[in-house]
Amino acid sequence: MTFNFDAMLAEVKTDVLRWRRHIHAHPELSFQEHKTAAYITEQLESFGGLTLTHLTPNSVIADLKGAHPGPIYALRADIDALPIQEENDEPFCSTVPGVMHACGHDAHTAMLLGAAKVLTQCRSELHGSVRFIFQHAEEVPPGGAQELVDLGVLDGVAKIFGLHVMPNSPTGEVGLKEGVFCASTDNFDITITGKGGHGSMPHLCIDPVVIGAEIVTALQNVVARRIDPLQVPVLTIATFQSGESYNVIPERVKLAGTLRTHHSNVREQVPQVMEQIISGITAAHGATYELRWTRGYVNGDNHPEACAIARQVIEKTLGPQALHEVTQPLFGGEDFSSYQQKVPGCFLFIGSGNEKIGATYGVHNPRFRLDEEALQIGVALHVGFIRQLLMNDA
Repeated sequence: MTFNFDAMLAEVKTDVLRWRRHIHAHPELSFQEHKTAAYITEQLESFGGLTLTHLTPNSVIADLKGAHPGPIYALRADIDALPIQEENDEPFCSTVPGVMHACGHDAHTAMLLGAAKVLTQCRSELHGSVRFIFQHAEEVPPGGAQELVDLGVLDGVAKIFGLHVMPNSPTGEVGLKEGVFCASTDNFDITITGKGGHGSMPHLCIDPVVIGAEIVTALQNVVARRIDPLQVPVLTIATFQSGESYNVIPERVKLAGTLRTHHSNVREQVPQVMEQIISGITAAHGATYELRWTRGYVNGDNHPEACAIARQVIEKTLGPQALHEVTQPLFGGEDFSSYQQKVPGCFLFIGSGNEKIGATYGVHNPRFRLDEEALQIGVALHVGFIRQLLMNDA
């Protein structure tokens, strides 16, 4: 049987737009995506031909079994939103105070729903199966991806593919970075305890504010002097909290920050170096400290074989001019990496920027918006992966 995929993609366009806008207007935070999962389930059930499971109450797995035997390939979308108050004026803006789809997960979900609707019509020609993964909690470590992997979502899966909209790239461009494409993401908390007292008598105190300031400065030497400059990480102190009065030296201060790196050896080395620095400074001043780490996601690493497939699909679907070979990995994190620890996978960046409509703000910004023309590109690529891998007409 021959399918007119251009017509099928055109038919689903209105649905994809409607799905995206509904999800955007009704965002839910990580690990709370129950209504979103229910909405996704409702749409998938209407397509027919899918076997639905819920490995967690707030995620949806849909299996499409082809008429012919063959491997299983997975396609993934994340579905959670962020704790951000939206500042756009679109008619489908968030209706939930303080919660917003500011990272495009609403778009990712709609794209994958569109692909599922198209591909369910092609079951008779599939030589294998498709697993559609609508994943919760991408934004908060340990992340929904690892939870689903632990529950067996990739059992039997040969490869996995994922997409992410990128407002700093123009619509029509698709970015691909072979190998490491994003950083590991670990967070840390430092508590420094000294001896508080009156601000007029600092000599009778052990001032944790001064000690904390010294530590902040000293930690910059981790990046500048203690790590191979070809493997330099990002080490950021993001908060410094202490005291509430003009004339009271507090008992303690709290610092918090993040470590981002593209190299697993650096990921292990930096905490040891930080421990040495913090221990030395606090001991020199007679203070004590606690350094606590929250491990995040591992590096995202695009497999060469999966990348080769993606290149072919991009060129066949959009033309060779659409492919942008990314040369440098991002320092952002992505829990798609948890899947890639289990099976080969490829993660692509879908350009969604358009200055004419104000789609220029980056992800995690309260004014983030995207060019909705990018939705069809995502649907077409998802469908293209399966045509390439499981259909004889590709």
